[in-house]
Amino acid sequence: MAARKQLVLGAVFYGVGGPGQHHTWLSPEIPGDASVDIRWYIARAQQAEAAKFDHIFIVDSQFITPDSPNHYLNRLEPLTLLSAVAVHTTNIGLVGTLTTSYNDPFNLARRLASLDLISGGRAGWNVVATGDGGTAGNYGRKEHYDYAARYGRALESVKVVQGLWDSYEDDAFPRDKERGVFFDKSKQHPLHHVGEHFQVVGPLNIERSPQGQPVIFQAGDSDEGRDLGASIAEAIFTHAATVEQAVAFRTDLRARAAAKGRDPDHVLIVPGFNPIIADTDEEARAIEAERVGGKDFDRALKELGRPFGWHDFTQYDLDAPFPELGDAGARSFKTQAEGIKKLAREHNLTLRQVVQRSIDSQRSPFVGSPLTVANEIQRWFEAGAFDGLNIGVAVPSEFARFTDQVLPILRERGIARTEYASTTLRGNYGLPVPANVNAR
Repeated sequence: MAARKQLVLGAVFYGVGGPGQHHTWLSPEIPGDASVDIRWYIARAQQAEAAKFDHIFIVDSQFITPDSPNHYLNRLEPLTLLSAVAVHTTNIGLVGTLTTSYNDPFNLARRLASLDLISGGRAGWNVVATGDGGTAGNYGRKEHYDYAARYGRALESVKVVQGLWDSYEDDAFPRDKERGVFFDKSKQHPLHHVGEHFQVVGPLNIERSPQGQPVIFQAGDSDEGRDLGASIAEAIFTHAATVEQAVAFRTDLRARAAAKGRDPDHVLIVPGFNPIIADTDEEARAIEAERVGGKDFDRALKELGRPFGWHDFTQYDLDAPFPELGDAGARSFKTQAEGIKKLAREHNLTLRQVVQRSIDSQRSPFVGSPLTVANEIQRWFEAGAFDGLNIGVAVPSEFARFTDQVLPILRERGIARTEYASTTLRGNYGLPVPANVNAR
């Protein structure tokens, strides 16, 4: 299995705290309105760019309940946010989550192409087939799409968007003032797409960027999600608890991509992690124990409902066996919901034990002194567990521990870059510029 020479590095911004980060917002370093303060995002993006990170990553969803994580309750729309960050940065990539379930391809193509031009070729699209079933009610639907429809729409949507991004050949706009020629009509190409889920005429009214097209990310661990990633993704956002799980995931995705006729080296696996770094291993473990032990059990109980379509678990006896839920979660985060049911069934767990395991599962595999964390990252990387890392960013000083103390060690070993290779996201990833299908 091919190994990259250097890590891809991403920074995931969680503002006042994502899932399981119940008390993050109490840090004196985090403004209470961090999730809607563009100055906070710009400062964090500049912090990541100074450390030569490849990209920042903005996750998103469009359905909330009163029990949603703090950051989810009140946050900026990804492409609006990233467009503002673009004009305050130079090299770092700008990756945002947009759903194919509740966006039309033409609108997706136009908004992402706009960010790509604004940033000079640094845009990335994290493709999601929305898991939060409640989103349907916000878009006039009585019921969320089933799994087959969600992933069918996602695949077709990406193909349509990519077709729209090639509406113009690269030399379609001579802009020759001496000859009075602004546009060559022969270089514009309608799409005329008619598919199962979409009908789109085109062309798109915006030209290609210096990187050709935005980079396609994808996140999804179900069989359908993995097949979608292998079909269209150039980078995969995932999670892994152990190096063995991570190696198995990367091996599977690369094999699926190769089976679809793609170069597996052009499918980067970049899981998310939250390192805990202190002066010594003992101090870092103590911080981890304090954080895990200090998590709000009642909040965790309510957050457990999200994979099941925000099922209300507070109605059950905590010390009774995990409840029988039938097909709950079938139209939400199906794979995660089924995994929880299976775990509870195979180990005869109570609801309390399931919640506690969900809390414990948020432990990071990268905990210790800067040297310990650097060694462990190198071990995973060289084992073929991933092509890079998405580092969760909340408290700035904790992120600085990684950028200022761990990265220098990895740079000395040649695993992390010292300078950007390109001004585009593709260039820094080492990915090729997609050929324009209409080029002649």
